[in-house]
Amino acid sequence: MSSSTEAAGECGKTAWPEVVGLSIEEAKKVILKDKPDADIVVLPIGAPVTKDFRPNRVRIFVDTVAETPHVG
Repeated sequence: MSSSTEAAGECGKTAWPEVVGLSIEEAKKVILKDKPDADIVVLPIGAPVTKDFRPNRVRIFVDTVAETPHVG
């Protein structure tokens, strides 16, 4: 069984290494093209996550600050 072809008896992609380095929006577009019913969740790297398996959930982990944080 390949991580990008079959999982839990379902056919289709289960991993998208090609989106590493893309913006969140670009990554979402690529994932949704392959898996239109995906429930995409964006989380910071290291965030606690549940261990339940949901076949439509795709988690995107990010760690880059894009703009200067400021008060206001």
